[in-house]
Amino acid sequence: MAHDLSHAGMATKCIHAGQPADPVTGAVTIPISLATTFAQKSPGVFNGYEYSRTGNPTRTALETCLATLEGCKYGLCFASGSATTATIINMLAAGDHVISIDDVYGGTQRYFNRVANPCNNMDFSLVDLTVEGALEAAITEKTKMLWIETPTNPTLKICDIQKMCEIAHKHKLIVVVDNTFASPILQSPIALGADIVMHSITKYINGHSDVVMGFAATNDEEIYTKLKFLQNSIGAIPAPFDAYMVLRGVKTLDIRMQKHCENAMLVAQLLEKSSVVDKVIYPGLKSHPQHDIACKQMKGFGGMITFFLKGGLEESRVFLESLRLFKCAESLGAVECLAEHPAIMTHASVPAEKRKILGISDSLIRLSVGIEDSKDILHDIQSGLDAVSAFMAKSN
Repeated sequence: MAHDLSHAGMATKCIHAGQPADPVTGAVTIPISLATTFAQKSPGVFNGYEYSRTGNPTRTALETCLATLEGCKYGLCFASGSATTATIINMLAAGDHVISIDDVYGGTQRYFNRVANPCNNMDFSLVDLTVEGALEAAITEKTKMLWIETPTNPTLKICDIQKMCEIAHKHKLIVVVDNTFASPILQSPIALGADIVMHSITKYINGHSDVVMGFAATNDEEIYTKLKFLQNSIGAIPAPFDAYMVLRGVKTLDIRMQKHCENAMLVAQLLEKSSVVDKVIYPGLKSHPQHDIACKQMKGFGGMITFFLKGGLEESRVFLESLRLFKCAESLGAVECLAEHPAIMTHASVPAEKRKILGISDSLIRLSVGIEDSKDILHDIQSGLDAVSAFMAKSN
């Protein structure tokens, strides 16, 4: 019998939600169900499952777990975060208009502008939602959805979720919040008024750089029914083994996020003191322009840091090539430290003129601070900064 977790803490939910002991064997780990089809008692009469694209026991366990963490009745897993985005957008019709925060993940912007716009005749407005009145000014009679990412990737803008939801719902817009950078541990968009919360599970939820997957959750039965139909019809679903891997990873999500936050704050403070750093962006710093909003809607400030070196591309290259603990790699949110150059790597698909407007310059470095020993992390960052300092001295 499943244990009532309605009043349990997040660490307990991470380990037990959707994961009762197997009723047949007593196994405490959810089995991997590899079956593609399931025997029916009579034609059309089946015991919960019929075909694995439509539903799978291992995937169901994960969907239940993650929905519980987000405070939702319904959860759906997809083959990737991008597949999640595409499925959600497919709820809309040709001619519909979507407003998105301007500094949205490069892959999301790419899908909006280069797939959904030309192929589905949908319109997208990328708006700085941190500016007072910007959302209201962008709404038209064709607007059907508001897409919020907070904190954003890579400039870590913080959007006031509750305020944006109140404005959007006055105009009967569906509000989607990409909660990838915060994770369910640090932020609860549904509780703040969002209709749909989504994640790239690839990042913090799985946390081990070994699974690509996406997720969406909602409390709205009508929205769930539409998404479930699209999940089955489009078929961008994850494999059972991947679902098992994420169930394994999510068990430590709560404690991992605590360490990510602790280490990231130390790194941000170190960077702020460096003579070769022009600016540091981290929601936990008082210097962050939306620090007060972050304090209001987040339980911690996450493991992502963006900073600008003095100089340009060569200084960025020197810094990244000097790191040893941090790996120069795309993606984020895993146990190991990662560093990347958005203008060349994750946001190369964003047009150069748009990157300039967003502030994604050649001197911008994005760090995903891992859960290694803080002394080792700080030493590695200092080594990179020292290398930049030496390079600048030599160049001058």
